Amino acid sequence: MSKRSSKLPFLLCETLRERKASLREAPPTLTQSGAKKSKHQRRTQKRLIQTLFKNARDAIALIDDRLCFVDMNIAACDLLGLPRKQLKGQALANFITAEFIRQPNSLSFPPRESLMGELLVSSSAQNQREMEYTLTPNVLPHCHLLLLRDISQRRESMQAELRQQKQRVELFSEVTLKIRQSLQLKEILHTTVTEVQRILQADRVLIYQVLPDGTGKTISEAVLPDYPTLMDLEFPEEVFPQEYQQLYAQGRVRATADVHDPAAGLADCLVEFVDQFQVKAKLIVPIVQNLNAQSQNHLWGLLIAHQCDGVRHWVDFELELMQQLADQISIALSQAQLLERLEDVVAVRTAELQEEINVRMQAEAALRQSEEQLRLITNALPVLIAYVDDQQQYRFNNQAYQDWLGQSPKEIYGSHLQEVWGEDCYQRMQVYVKTALSGQAVNYENDILLKDGSWRSVDVTYIPHLDEEKMVKGFFALSSDISDRKAIERMKDEFISVISHELRTPLTSLHSALKILATGRLGTLSTEGQQMLGIADDSTERLVRLVNNVLDLQRIESGKVIMECQVCNAANLMIQAAEAMQAMAQQHEITLVKQPQDISVWADADYIMQALTNLLSNAIKFSSPGGTVWLTVEQEQGSQNLPKELVFRVRDEGQGIPADQIERIFEKFQQVDSSDSRKKGGTGLGLTICRKIIEQHNGRIWAESTPSGSTFAFTLPTLEWVTISHEVGIYASEADFNY
Repeated sequence: MSKRSSKLPFLLCETLRERKASLREAPPTLTQSGAKKSKHQRRTQKRLIQTLFKNARDAIALIDDRLCFVDMNIAACDLLGLPRKQLKGQALANFITAEFIRQPNSLSFPPRESLMGELLVSSSAQNQREMEYTLTPNVLPHCHLLLLRDISQRRESMQAELRQQKQRVELFSEVTLKIRQSLQLKEILHTTVTEVQRILQADRVLIYQVLPDGTGKTISEAVLPDYPTLMDLEFPEEVFPQEYQQLYAQGRVRATADVHDPAAGLADCLVEFVDQFQVKAKLIVPIVQNLNAQSQNHLWGLLIAHQCDGVRHWVDFELELMQQLADQISIALSQAQLLERLEDVVAVRTAELQEEINVRMQAEAALRQSEEQLRLITNALPVLIAYVDDQQQYRFNNQAYQDWLGQSPKEIYGSHLQEVWGEDCYQRMQVYVKTALSGQAVNYENDILLKDGSWRSVDVTYIPHLDEEKMVKGFFALSSDISDRKAIERMKDEFISVISHELRTPLTSLHSALKILATGRLGTLSTEGQQMLGIADDSTERLVRLVNNVLDLQRIESGKVIMECQVCNAANLMIQAAEAMQAMAQQHEITLVKQPQDISVWADADYIMQALTNLLSNAIKFSSPGGTVWLTVEQEQGSQNLPKELVFRVRDEGQGIPADQIERIFEKFQQVDSSDSRKKGGTGLGLTICRKIIEQHNGRIWAESTPSGSTFAFTLPTLEWVTISHEVGIYASEADFNY
């Protein structure tokens, strides 16, 4: 189609729009001719449309407001595959898919604007074509001009170009991938020349390296068997002079279609040189390295393609491919240099690591030997020794576990505590395990079931394992058999209980008889007799207290005593205890000072009263006349993440307690000075009873002493403390208290 014929439809459409516009813009005086001029204009427009239909090679059609065909030219009939008679009156939507056809109502356009775009045409034979359209509205009353131009060939040309570009990208990606599959420079260069020769179908492809002295040599080559090789040939500087090197370092690319063509600008000596190797055409691309940001580009070498069988005109794709591959070679060079430096570093580091490995292996061998010795030692001990991690899983245990429980160390390793000990035993030890994993050492007694079905009492100690950051990693567990000791203690307790019960009745009678004698009802005694009677009465009273204390302690230790805990007022407990000991304080000329506070406490009032009176009695007895004893209470922060505890304190101004006896005074029958205690009337069981009472309240008791006096303190849980403690599982079980 000529340019003139292709433009004709658009020129005629423009003429029709201009004539319509002139009619609309005509002044009122020109419209007086009325219907005559209107007919003339319509005839003129129809002639123009007929001329358009006759001369245009593009498909042209008239459509009405209902989007139905009114008339069309031959090109439109050919496009749609039907004669004019069959097409007239048919809906445009039967053949064309376009946005303006999808309008729900009849066509409505701005009066002076044309629509342009692309659409899809389906012929009667179901052949589809992409078309470019121009829709000119109202070229005639209620008629619109539709011009269609086939753009399929243009689309196919664009798609072919895209496919070619895609193939080139895939080709380059394929070569690049092959290059990057190796870190060895020699292999990379060989792959490059081989692939370039394959893609370009060149007779020879080589890589020429420029040496520091200006000379050069071929270091990689792919050449057809019919032509001489240039591999390992060294070329003098005259072949590639310094000024050429500078040009190529700046990125010069040389494509020579015919080396003998004078227009190529090659020197005669260079032409003679390449004739030795039958070169007819060549393509040269520089391989440039940028060593650092401050220095200029360094010419490392050249990537060269030779055509030896004749002249060759190199195309843009071949130039781009060579340049991109030269860039890849430059990257590979940098990576190879980096790899070489890295290998040196790795070699040095490998030697260092080997030395570290040798040291570590020696240390591990020593550790294994130490562990083996430790295992031999622990296996020889008749106690359970283990290490448990923070997930409560065994990581070490000795042979005693198999002897006692029937489970070998390998079977126990990695097992959870509950799996090894069973549900019931685990419930008893769980609270102590949590305490150990919180970072506190703990000691308790437990009963375990052996493999033969018998029970054994054990003393258990958990020692937390802390890392450098004070984080708990696990704990060490040591369990020793105390069954024999427990049996002896039970026999002793039974013996003491029997003896105490047998002594209580005659002692009570004897004490009563002495009291009656002291009244003088049975006769008057001499002064010496009265003194002897007084000594007998005091000794009997002390013996009664001893028997009562022994019985109380035995009942508490045997578990027969149940603490009836309830809400108590700390102030009331302090006032009652002080009133109970007031007579004794006056007798010893001691001032008793109390500082009560209204704080609710969870305790058994009777037993706390017994503990307070025992502590006050000791403080009074061991204070000098004229001294003062203080009884105080206050709230203090206990364990971390728990609310405050209630702390009772009894402080005196006595002679104090030696530091080496502070811990021992809470044991049975332990006294600082037994001779002095006998004078004071002590039994050595009062503090032991106090400790047992406080421990059954889940509290703590301790002593502090200076030369100017001693302080005995114990803690009791507040209501808030008890609530939270039960939530986090501090109490071993609810059986410890009777709610």
